[in-house]
This record gives sequence, structure tokens and C-alpha cells, in this order.
Amino acid sequence: MSDTESKEEPVAEPAEEEVKEAPAEEVEAEEAEEVTEPETETVEAETAEAAEAPAAEEEAPEGEEEIEVVEEKVYTIPLRHVWVVTPRGKRAPRAVRDVRNYVARHMKSDEVAVSNEINSEIWSRSINKPPRRITVRAVKDKEGKVIVYPAKGA
Repeated sequence: MSDTESKEEPVAEPAEEEVKEAPAEEVEAEEAEEVTEPETETVEAETAEAAEAPAAEEEAPEGEEEIEVVEEKVYTIPLRHVWVVTPRGKRAPRAVRDVRNYVARHMKSDEVAVSNEINSEIWSRSINKPPRRITVRAVKDKEGKVIVYPAKGA
């Protein structure tokens, strides 16, 4: 048995040396990767700057970039009748419909879209308690579509 034990020990020693050499190779590989990484980062940074540059030139709010405004008006829409006419559990949906109908009537258009900001403002106090009045900004494009946004500064 002593012969097998002695044979195993010398075999184990070169294996340890191979293990010691492998991390050195990995370190060299990591150093090589570190050298190439800054080059790719600079390329990515340049492309990111190039992508941000056109966005900085366009300072229009979201959704209005594509709209060519023909007419823009600010309305204060009374919603007090929603509280009187409608049952408690149906007031907010009725208020949204009334905003759409009011703007369609005053802007003389059939196509009216209510923005998410107006919708969330009406629904902010749940279905039971919409606001008594709301101030909106209606924007009409050249195709006759009207989009309702919250009034600026309101």
C-alpha cells in the first residue's frame, strides 16, 4: 500500500500546479477583457449621446409631437349635474362621457379623445365623487380630431 500512496502523491502535486497556472491564465484573460471593455463603452456612450441629441432638440410634450394644432381652447366644464342626476356608483363614468360630449359640442367635432391625465383626475376620488368642475385644454388637429388635456397651470 505504501507504493500506491507514494504514486498518488506525486500525481496530486502536478495537478495542484496546473490549478495554480489556470488562475494566472484567467487573470490574463480578464485583463485582456478589461482593455476591450472601455472601447465598447465609449462606442455605446457615443451612440447614446447621438440618440439623446435629437431628443433634446424636440422639446414638445409627449403625444403632441405629431399633432398639428389648428385650434386650442381652454374650458371649465361644470360637472355638478352629474352629482344630481346619476346614482352614486356611476358618477365618474358619466363625468367622463359628459366631458367628451361638452368638448365635442363646443369644438364642433365628432372625434374626441380624453387623455389619461384627465381620466385619472376625474377618477382620483373614486367612482362616487368626481370633481364638481374641471378645467381642460382642448386641442384640435387638422384632421378634426380633438384631444382633451388638463389646462396648464391648473
